[in-house]
Formats: sequence, structure tokens, C-alpha cells
Amino acid sequence: MKIGIMSFAHVHAAGYARLLAGIPGAEVVAADPGEHSDDEVRGAMLAAEAGVYYLDDYDDLFTWGPDAVIITSENARHRADVERAAAAGAHILCEKPLATSWEDGLAIRDVVARAGVICMLAHPVRFSSAFARLQAQHRAGALGEIVAIRGANNGMLPTERAWFTDPQLAGGGALVDHIVHLADLIDALTGATPRRVTATSNRTLYPDRPVESTALTLIEYDDGMIAALDSSWSVPQKAPAWGGLRMSVLGTAGTVDVDVFGSAARGVSSDGMAVEARYGADLDAAMLGCFLEAVRTGVQPKPDVETGLRTLSVVLAAQESARTGQAVDVGNLLSP
Repeated sequence: MKIGIMSFAHVHAAGYARLLAGIPGAEVVAADPGEHSDDEVRGAMLAAEAGVYYLDDYDDLFTWGPDAVIITSENARHRADVERAAAAGAHILCEKPLATSWEDGLAIRDVVARAGVICMLAHPVRFSSAFARLQAQHRAGALGEIVAIRGANNGMLPTERAWFTDPQLAGGGALVDHIVHLADLIDALTGATPRRVTATSNRTLYPDRPVESTALTLIEYDDGMIAALDSSWSVPQKAPAWGGLRMSVLGTAGTVDVDVFGSAARGVSSDGMAVEARYGADLDAAMLGCFLEAVRTGVQPKPDVETGLRTLSVVLAAQESARTGQAVDVGNLLSP
């Protein structure tokens, strides 16, 4: 199978490249066009470190004829890259969020439908065993009716790539970066549709950055369930791990707490610094395996574009609420 990687902009791109390079029968080629900062390891240098072949531009990449592509470009460039890949008939795994505007999200939905290609969203957390157990418990009726969810997806400020704090290229800050993972898990667990969103955010932790570094969001769903989500870049740069994702799910028959990245050996180094070594299955590997199996079989996997649109609707409504200080009805925001 021939797999292309479009851009090394996203911090996950190098990890995907290394995993793909180790898959028997996979031919992997990356292209990372454009000018790059001297402070960022990208382009041919990063491809060499990841062990994949490199081409200078997308024209050469698509002349090579990939069966599938991984889109790891800046958020605002997802639409153009999806359109390019779909026109070539390549199946697509697109980094989250789907887009930075509702117009671009709908355009992505339409172009992949017309091209008849698979488009999957990169939400690896839903492939964790902890979340799978939560889903199984819910399907078995152990929770009863879910009435409330509290979630936190906190992390460090992404300093490896400057565009993460560029409001145009990223579409926002911490709210955009992390809320989509939580919204995706709620979507996969409950299937409920977001109805109204109230959010607040600020730049207090990193006032020199032009985007929010902390964000709290309250979501009301169509079935009456509510979710309170913290998606802040609140983990210190010197912390022993990048961050984590936790959820507490309250049902009429019980409550379950989930710590997706909680499996770790923790201690203190000889110089008194906290250390943490996490263990467990590689969620990126599980996600890539799901995508490649879908490419082989032609069966659309989850999360799909419709899932991506629902999580994008939460992001856009939260941004509008944080801007105006008012609750936002999701349907009204997205209607023509």
C-alpha cells in the first residue's frame, strides 16, 4: 500500500511517519512544502529522522500515486489538502479539527462524498482500552441513562510548532486544540447532538500569545445531558508528561471515572525532578491500523466527516460564546 504524508506541520506527523515506516508492505512518502522556521525540524530532515522517503512538493507526491494520505497540515489548510487528495482518488486520514470554519467543513464533506473516498478524522483517544471499557459498560446498561459528563483534556502549550498559537492557521488556541477530543468521545459514547454551548476563555497563562490558553465549556445536548469540559494548556512546561485526558460519566445507575493516560510509573530523579514513564498500547498505532484496514476493505471507519462536523460545531459555538459572553444555540450558529 502506498501512503503519502501531507505536511509535517502537526506535532503528530513525525510519530505517524515512524509508525507507518514500520508496517510491512507499506510504502511511505512525505512532502512538506513551503518555507519553514529554522527553529523547527521539518522537511527532508524530519523525513530522514522518521525513516521515510521525501519529495519536495505535493505535485510529485500525487504523481507517485498514493492509495491513501495522512493530512497533518495546519488546521486552516485542511480543506485545500483534502480537496487535492480527493481529486487524486486517495483515501484520507485528516488531523483534527476537521476545519476552522463551518463552510470549510461542509466543503470537505461534499468533496469526499463526490470523490467516493474514505475520510477519517484523527481522534486516537477513542481507540484506548479505557474508553472501550466505558463504552461496553454503557452498552450493558451499567450506567443507566447518562445525565452528565465532566471532562478534562489538559496539556502543555505546543511550543514545537509556532502555528499552534497563530489564530489564522490554527483557528484558535487551547479551545480548538483539545476540546475536539472530549467532544468526540462524548459523541462516540452517547450519540447525542450538541444543542447549546456556553464557554469562557482567557490568555492569562500565556498573555504574550494571541490565542486563548485556558478554556471551560458547558454543552447541553438534545437529550438533556450536560457536559462540562476543560481544554486548557495548563500543564507546566517542566512537568514530567505532556498532559492527559480524564472523564467522569454520571448515569442514573452509576458513575465511572476514566483516566486514559493514567497507566504510568512515577518517581523522582536523583536531582529531585519528578519523572513519569507511561505504558500501554500506542493509540496512534491503533488508529492508523483502523484507517489502513478501512483502505483495504473500502469500508468507512469512525470517526467520519459527520463526526468531525459535530465536534467542529461545538468548537465554533464555544468560540462564539467566549467572544460574546452569551450561550449559543448550535443550530442557529450554523444555519445559512
